[in-house]
Amino acid sequence: MSINFDKERFLHRHIGSNPEQIEEMLQTVNASSLEQLIDETVPKGIRLEESLDLDEPMSEYRFLEEFRKVANRNEIYRSFIGMGYYDTLTPNVIKRNILENPGWYTAYTPYQAEIAQGRLEALINFQTMVSDLTGMELANASLLDEGTAAAEAMSMFYSSKKGAKRKKADKFFVSELCHPQTIDVVKGRAKPLGIKIVVGDHNELDVTDPELFGILLQYPGTNGSVEDYEGLIAAAHEHGNQVVVAADLLSLTILTPPGEMGADAVVGSSQRFGVPMGYGGPHAAFFATGDNYKRKIPGRIIGVTQDEEGNPVYRMALQTREQHIRREKATSNICTAQVLLAVIAGMYAVYHGPAGLRRIAERIHGLTRIVKMGLEELGFEIQNDTFFDTLTIVVDSDEVRETIRGLALEKEMNFRYFNDKQIGISLDEVKDLTDVQEVLDIFAEIKGKNMDGYARNRQEGLELEFPEELTRESSYMEHPVFNLYHSEHEMLRYLKKLENKDLSLVHSMISLGSCTMKLNATSEMIPLTWPEFGQIHPFAPKNQAKGYHELFRELERQLEEITGFSAVSLQPNSGAQGEYAGLMTIRAYHEHHGEGHRNVTIVPDSAHGTNPASAVMAGMEVVVTKCDENGNVDLDDLREKAEENKDRLAALMVTYPSTHGVFEEDIKEICELIHNYGGLVYMDGANMNAQVGITSPGEIGTDVCHLNLHKTFCIPHGGGGPGVGPIGVNDKLKPFLPGNALIDTGGSEAINGISAAPWGSASILAISYAYIKMMGAYGLTKATEMAILNANYLKDRLKDHYPILYTGKNGRTAHEFIIDLRPFRQSADVEAVDVAKRLMDYGFHAPTMSWPVPGTIMVEPTESESKQELDRFCEAMISIREEINEVEQGKADRENNVLKHAPHTQRMITSDEWDRPYSREKAIFPLDYIRFNKFWPSVSRVDDAYGDRNLMCSCVPLDAYAEGQEPAAVD
Repeated sequence: MSINFDKERFLHRHIGSNPEQIEEMLQTVNASSLEQLIDETVPKGIRLEESLDLDEPMSEYRFLEEFRKVANRNEIYRSFIGMGYYDTLTPNVIKRNILENPGWYTAYTPYQAEIAQGRLEALINFQTMVSDLTGMELANASLLDEGTAAAEAMSMFYSSKKGAKRKKADKFFVSELCHPQTIDVVKGRAKPLGIKIVVGDHNELDVTDPELFGILLQYPGTNGSVEDYEGLIAAAHEHGNQVVVAADLLSLTILTPPGEMGADAVVGSSQRFGVPMGYGGPHAAFFATGDNYKRKIPGRIIGVTQDEEGNPVYRMALQTREQHIRREKATSNICTAQVLLAVIAGMYAVYHGPAGLRRIAERIHGLTRIVKMGLEELGFEIQNDTFFDTLTIVVDSDEVRETIRGLALEKEMNFRYFNDKQIGISLDEVKDLTDVQEVLDIFAEIKGKNMDGYARNRQEGLELEFPEELTRESSYMEHPVFNLYHSEHEMLRYLKKLENKDLSLVHSMISLGSCTMKLNATSEMIPLTWPEFGQIHPFAPKNQAKGYHELFRELERQLEEITGFSAVSLQPNSGAQGEYAGLMTIRAYHEHHGEGHRNVTIVPDSAHGTNPASAVMAGMEVVVTKCDENGNVDLDDLREKAEENKDRLAALMVTYPSTHGVFEEDIKEICELIHNYGGLVYMDGANMNAQVGITSPGEIGTDVCHLNLHKTFCIPHGGGGPGVGPIGVNDKLKPFLPGNALIDTGGSEAINGISAAPWGSASILAISYAYIKMMGAYGLTKATEMAILNANYLKDRLKDHYPILYTGKNGRTAHEFIIDLRPFRQSADVEAVDVAKRLMDYGFHAPTMSWPVPGTIMVEPTESESKQELDRFCEAMISIREEINEVEQGKADRENNVLKHAPHTQRMITSDEWDRPYSREKAIFPLDYIRFNKFWPSVSRVDDAYGDRNLMCSCVPLDAYAEGQEPAAVD
C-alpha cells in the first residue's frame, strides 16, 4: 500500500461518523448514497448548481499558524479612551476554568434547571452583585451591551406609562453626557416605536413637559463628570416621568448608587469585571430595576424555587415571558443575553469580593487624581471637577490637540479626542504609576516643562474626596459567596463544583431542534484569548486593527458566498438582534422609496417566537398566516393575507427549512408572491445548518437573512450567549446596513447602530472564520449532508416507537424532526416534560420541548455526533417508550412512576427511605452503559409554579436551608 502524504483534514474531526458508519446509517434510511438522500430531501428547484467558491481547507495546525500572522497585524496600544470600554485583568483561574473550559462554554440555555444548577448559581451571583452595587431591588441575568440595555429601559418605560402620560407622552430625554454609541442605539430603537428622542443638557430639562415620559442619564458622564441626580430624579417622578441611569459598575463601589438617588432602572456594562475589550465584544450588559417592574424587565431572570425534595434550587423565573408564548405581545427578546460573559463578570466579583473591588476602584481613582493634579500644575483646564476614572482636558487649539495625539501615538497610547479642543483620559485597573507619568510627560512637553518623578512623589497620603452626597455609605455584596473564595485554591474548587452540576456537550449530545449544538472545536476557540484580539478598544484607530479588518473582510466574503447575497453586516450581536436588524433595513428601504406606510409583516404561526417580537420592536404590525397539515406555509391563506394587506405589506418572515423541519417545495413561489405585492422577504437563518453548500437564501429568492453564528458556524452557545447574528442582504438592502456613531461602517444610507460597537461581538468572529477556513467548500457541504443524514437516521430508528410529525413528500426530514408525545397524555398521563426530565437519568439533555407544537419534542442531532452517540440516544428514547408502555399496560402506576419522579438524585437514591413502586436500580441505571458513566442531576424536579408565586432573584440566605442540607448558593 502506497503512503498517503496528504495532511490530516479538519473535516474528519468535525464530523462524528466514519465512512463505515455512514454506510450503515444510509442503509437504515434506505438510501444508496448521500446524494440520493439529499435529492429526496431538498427540492431540485432551489439546489445550487455550483459548489461554493471558498479557499481550500486548512489543517488545524496550518490555520493557527496563518491566523497568528493575522493577529500580529493588530497593534496593542495602551488605551485611555474609556467610553464604557476598559482594559481589565481576567484572573487566570477564571480564564482557564471558565473562558477556556468547554464544560462552561458548550452548555445550553438553562431551561432544564435540574442539570444547569451551576450556571444558574453563577448567574444569580451576577444578579445579586448588580442589585447590590446599583442599589436596586432586582436585576436580570444580562443583556447584550450598554447601548441596547439603555434602549430596553426606554421601551420598558414607554410600555409602563400611567395616568395622563399613558396616551400622549412620547418624548424620551437623553443627556448629552451619555456615551455617543448609546445615544445612537437609543435613537435607532426609538424610531419604529414612534418615540421622539431629545438630546441635551439635563440641567436645562423641563420635567413638567406633558409629552415627556422618560429620562436617560450617564453616571459618571462620558466626559468623566460625576453628578448628583437625586434632585432631578425626584422632580421627574413628581411629574410622572421615569428615569434610567447608565452607570459604571466598578465606580459604584465608592460612589452613591443610582438606586439610592431614586432611579427607576440602572443599566450598563460589566465588561471591566474581567472581560477583555475584544474590539467591542462580547460583554455582558446589566439591567437592574425595582420590584414593580419585575414582570416587564427585559431578558432573563434567574430565581429561587424548590425541588421535589423541598430543597432551595435555582431556575429561570417567569418563563411565561418567553417569546414563544407572548409572541407579538412581547416588547423585547429573551434571546438577548450574554451568559458566559455574565458568569465571568460575576466570578470576578466572587474572586475579588467587595473589599477587593473597592481597592481596585480606589486605586484607579487615585491614579486619576494624580493625573488631574499634574495637569493642573502644568496649567491645563480640567472640564469636570468631580470624577471617578475619566478627565476631560481643555487645550488651547486643534493644533495642540493634534500635537498631543502625535506624541501619544509615538508612545503607543490612545487618548479620546473630542471635536472641540478637548481630550479625554480614562484610567483602569491595568494602568499604574508608570502610565500616569507617561501621560503627564506628554502634556509637559507641550508646555515645555519637566514632570520627572511627579507620579511617584504624589502617591502618598491621597484619600477619597467625593462630596458627601456622592460618597457611598451603604454596604454591598455581604452574602458569603462574595466573601469565601478569595484564595485561588478555594476559587478553583468552587468553579469546579458548579461546573460538575451542569450537563454540557462534554457529557453527551444536546439534540435541541433549531439550536444546533454542534462541535466547538478547540482550534476554533484558541485565538479567543490571544491578547492581539482581546486588548483592543472598539474605537481605537482602524490602522491599529488591521488584523481585525482582514478578518472582517474575509468573513464577510465567506458569508456572502454562502448566503448568495451581495453584502453582510457583522454588527448584530445576537440572533434576535439579527432579526431586528434585518427588519429595520426593510423598513428603511420602504421609507427611502416613499412607502413608509408599509408596516405589515406576515409571520407563519409556526415561526420562532422571537420573529413576531422582533417585528413589533421594528414598528411592524404582525399578521399571522396559517400552516397546513404538513407543517408548510398555507399558500391559500398567505395569498389571502397578502391581498388583504397589499398596500401596507412590508415583509414576510419565513424560516427555511421550515420550523417543522421540512424543505417546503413552494418556497420560491412564496417569495415571488410577497414581491408581487411590494413586500420583501426576511429569512430566519436558524436552520442554515441544512442549507450551506446545497442551497442558499439568495438562491431561494429572499432579500435578507440573519445567520446565527452560534448555531451553524460553531460559536459556542455559552449557556445562552455569546452569540452573533449578522445579516446578509441583496443589492436592494445593501445601502441600509447599520452604521455607527463614531466609526464609518455600514451602507451609504445606513440605519442607526443596532449594537453599541461597530462590529458587534468582534472577538468571537474568529471562531466562525476558523470553522469556514478549516472546512472549505467541500467540508461545509458535507457537514450539511451529514446533519440531514443524522436527523433522518434518528427519525427512522424511532418512528416505530413514537409518532413523527411532518416530513417532506418523500418521507424525508431536514436536519431536525418532531416527535409527537401528545398521545401519551391520554394513554398514560405522561407529558412532554416527563420525557424531558427522564432523559436526564439517561445522561441526556432534552430536545426542544413543546415547540413549535405543544406536547412534542424537536430533535436535531447535528453533523458532529457519531453513530454510536446517536444510537445511545435512540436506546434511551426506546427505553423510555417501554417505561411509558408499562404505564399504559397497568404495570406501573399512572402517577407514581419512574417518569413522574424523574430526575433522580444521589440524595434520593441513597436515602434510608425508599417508598417508590419501582426499584432504585430502575431509577438510576435504566440501561447498562449508564452504570459506568453516570451523570447525576444535582437536584430533583423543580417546582416552577412555586418560584413564580414566591419570586426571589438573589443569592439564597443561609437560613433558608434545613440542618444538614447543602446550600444551593454557597458552601
